[in-house]
Amino acid sequence: MEAALLSAYRKHYGTAENVRVQFDWETGDIKVLSRRLVVDEVTDPLKEVSIDEAQTRDLGYRQGDWIEEEIPALDFGRIAAQTAKQVVMQKLRDIERDMVYEEFSERQGDVVTGQVIRVDRGVVIVDLGRAEGFIFPQEQVKNEHYKERDRIKAYVLEVKKTPKGPQILLSRTHPGLLKRLLELEVPEIRDGVVEIMALAREPGSRSKVAVKANLPEVDALGACVGPRGSRVQVIVQELRGERIDIIEWNEDPEIFVANALSPARVLDVVLDHDSRIARVIVPDNQLSLAIGRDGQNARLAAKLTGWKIDIRPEREARR
Repeated sequence: MEAALLSAYRKHYGTAENVRVQFDWETGDIKVLSRRLVVDEVTDPLKEVSIDEAQTRDLGYRQGDWIEEEIPALDFGRIAAQTAKQVVMQKLRDIERDMVYEEFSERQGDVVTGQVIRVDRGVVIVDLGRAEGFIFPQEQVKNEHYKERDRIKAYVLEVKKTPKGPQILLSRTHPGLLKRLLELEVPEIRDGVVEIMALAREPGSRSKVAVKANLPEVDALGACVGPRGSRVQVIVQELRGERIDIIEWNEDPEIFVANALSPARVLDVVLDHDSRIARVIVPDNQLSLAIGRDGQNARLAAKLTGWKIDIRPEREARR
């Protein structure tokens, strides 16, 4: 408010140097105060006052002191008043933008729910309540189609400050989206009883999540899948049919690699630690299942475990 009134003063009188506006919030009174430097010889009357003049008001003034005095009440014109109003509105907009930025910057790395407003040149614009989020093409799942008024969940990838306000970048492809959805849906993960140890995702198609229980009496897989698969199905629906494999993490890499190739059954795993290659033997009739369509199962297992996986059928191992 004081900045707005100062702007109005400048508009009305053409200057606001060494001037400040004081607003009394209880009475509504406005005071315009000028601040001048006490000097021996005045060169600029608007900024300086002689020591002789200052001491006529108070003998305590010394050279180098500042003297502040009230300027007669302003008769703000219509244009100046409009300027004050514009400055106030702009300040309020700036404060609101800062509040929105702070709110969403704190939620970076979290999941938000919004409603699709429109799709503009391939960019999905989402209403998040106090702000709009943007899902750029590279953060969209290829087989998903976004329609106006669709309610979706998205991962807050980044929050940027721009002259037009905060720009909230969202993602539907980030692995963090699946991780946060699991945390929201599975109380045991939120409470730390079950922990997500690794995650590999091919958005819109298939994901693998390795979990472990931090209490011996807890079934990590059962907690994540839920009764009759109810928990994981909620997430599958949100991700529009993306298949999710929940597997048990193990600190033994041989067991972990075997688990990661689920649902295929593994006969043996031999690790080459120097080259980080896991050579896996599977039953002849499990080879295609272990590899998966277009190699997807093996590829996700490799991402999940951090090992290159070489899968061989049992018949080759016998040779």
